[in-house]
Amino acid sequence: MLAKGPSTVLRASRSALRRQRLYPRRHESSGKGRLTPWKTDATEPPSVLVEDNVTRHTTFTLDFFLRFLKFTAIGLFTVGATTGTVFSAAHMYVEKVALAPETDEEARRWEWDVEAERASGGAKGGTDPGLGFRGRVAVRSAWMAQNWGVGNAASAMGSKAYSGRARSESGSLNAVPAQLEYAQDFLSIAINAALENSGKVRPETVTELTAWHASVMERMGTREGVFEARTELERVWASLPGKGIDAARVALKLGDLNQRLGDAEDALAWWARSVQLVQDKARTEISAVPPVVPESPPSSPLAQRTLASTLVSLSVFYATSGQLDKAKSLQQSSLDLLRSIKQPDSSDSASRPQALHALYLLHRSALLSIHLAEVEHALKAKQDAPLQWLTRAAESSERVALALSGLPVIHPDAPESKIPHPPSSDTPLIPDYSKSISMSKPAQSLLRDSRRTAAEAWNLMGILVERTRAAGSAEKALECYERALGWAGVAADRAGGIGKAGEGTLESEWKALWANYVRVRDAARQQLEKK
Repeated sequence: MLAKGPSTVLRASRSALRRQRLYPRRHESSGKGRLTPWKTDATEPPSVLVEDNVTRHTTFTLDFFLRFLKFTAIGLFTVGATTGTVFSAAHMYVEKVALAPETDEEARRWEWDVEAERASGGAKGGTDPGLGFRGRVAVRSAWMAQNWGVGNAASAMGSKAYSGRARSESGSLNAVPAQLEYAQDFLSIAINAALENSGKVRPETVTELTAWHASVMERMGTREGVFEARTELERVWASLPGKGIDAARVALKLGDLNQRLGDAEDALAWWARSVQLVQDKARTEISAVPPVVPESPPSSPLAQRTLASTLVSLSVFYATSGQLDKAKSLQQSSLDLLRSIKQPDSSDSASRPQALHALYLLHRSALLSIHLAEVEHALKAKQDAPLQWLTRAAESSERVALALSGLPVIHPDAPESKIPHPPSSDTPLIPDYSKSISMSKPAQSLLRDSRRTAAEAWNLMGILVERTRAAGSAEKALECYERALGWAGVAADRAGGIGKAGEGTLESEWKALWANYVRVRDAARQQLEKK
């Protein structure tokens, strides 16, 4: 069977051997001590493959870094372009909108444009071109810092608004609002730029920027800041001709600063100059010290407001220095003078600038009424007189706050019962004032001050009523304290929670009001339990 022919196994083995001879193994010796190639027909040696692999990795690395650099450059360019666009847009807005001149003729008629802070641009608004690029940017940056804040820098020391610090008389550090610190830094740069370009800027530019810087330093509240503000305003006074409403306003401010620094004689002298300069027939000689209340009010609206503020400052000075008889005489004469100024029949018939002027004078009358009530109480007058003046002050202050907030004096749910509208300590300013170029700041300040005045008047009424110890005095005092808290603070977020101090109310004042309320509330509850 084997002789007839090879088996299938043998034929397969022979075929495998023939293929093995044709295609030798990879590491089989070729007979001369060399390894056989990978393929018999290969065209590239192994060294070429290694070089190609290294080249491929090098190219990939270079390509990666080139792409990284390209995208980094694109990102930096995008961030820079966006930052530049935002920077330019913000400064353009301040230049063309925020610092634009007042175009409302009615506001100009009531001289609200004259009272606004001036940013060196003059009648055209904006900033003085003579300041150069650096100076104009500094002026606009000062406005942004003062009005928009400074971002995260305002959160230093665990507060909303403090980063800079100044040393007090006792050697301790006083917190300074960050936006004011940045604003005064930028204004210092602007003033230096104005001095360097004295031949190019307007003659009034240095004076206007110095007055602005003095206002910022005063608002810091430190003794060093008040000293510097007084020094700068004295330079402003020296640059003025010594007459006109601008000089009267500077004299008023110098009187207030000297009073804060304890220089009583200088304060009275500056207030005397202010009273003299606001009169229509101003005399050339300096009026006698102490100042005398004019027999008639001036015709200029801004002069009327300046005179009213001067009289309030004099009232505070006499009352706090123990000159009670002079204080009472001045307060009564001042109230008679302010009441003689003609006011619109109703707020609906008056324009917004005229109404704001009337509300300003009304609030100053409320302040004088509170001072007069305190002086009457100190002079041992009957209790009815102080309560009458405090009631008048509370009603006037509430009327001012409600008018600026756009709320009616009488509650709309009960018009016939004449129930006064509840306190609105968190209601914003009406848009007619908040959107005005020249009236927004004085209206906002007046709204804050009127709320504080209403709270103070109601609190003092509560104290006087509580001291009478008459029947029902606890309930009446409690009502007064509740209304004082309503004007001084804002409601709690949850029911039954304790409110917190509102804008313009110091934490110490809020704690005193709250302590009065809690004391009388507990006393009223005890009386009810006894019944």
